[in-house]
Amino acid sequence: MQGWIPVPGSAKARLIEAATHHFEWAGFEAVNVTELAAKAGVTTGALYHHFGSKLGLYTLIRGDLEQRITDRMEGAAASIGEHGRPAVRAALLVAFDAAVRFDACRLLGEPTPTDRPDPIQSTLRSFLPEHLASAATVLAAAWRAALLSVADGVTSAAARTALQYALMGDGD
Repeated sequence: MQGWIPVPGSAKARLIEAATHHFEWAGFEAVNVTELAAKAGVTTGALYHHFGSKLGLYTLIRGDLEQRITDRMEGAAASIGEHGRPAVRAALLVAFDAAVRFDACRLLGEPTPTDRPDPIQSTLRSFLPEHLASAATVLAAAWRAALLSVADGVTSAAARTALQYALMGDGD
């Protein structure tokens, strides 16, 4: 078992639950550590003890979600044939549906406040021919834009249709 998985009901678990909700609702920059700790029923000291900082907590939550998303992307691509346009399309649509289902559209759609490789781009790059590897940046940006539109009130169906259109498909 991974060491970061908290005991249900523990201060660490309450912080992760409250932070996930607040990061999704307001975005990383707008989340206030004092309010977050209060919502979790803990002190700010508990947040710093368990995660080091707001960024540490955010990085843990986002990393877990990105891992769950990339696992699904790889599964979708493998079911199609692993490479090329059909694999990329399947991977991005499965990833979009999962992010919506996880209620993590803003959390996964907003730019990360850290300077680290983007796992969504890396996963997409693995499905593309080498001469099109840079398309992963554009495709990941389209996926994130579709997620942010849902976070901002566009229906998930409308955002998914827009993403399909951007992927050269009209939902067929």
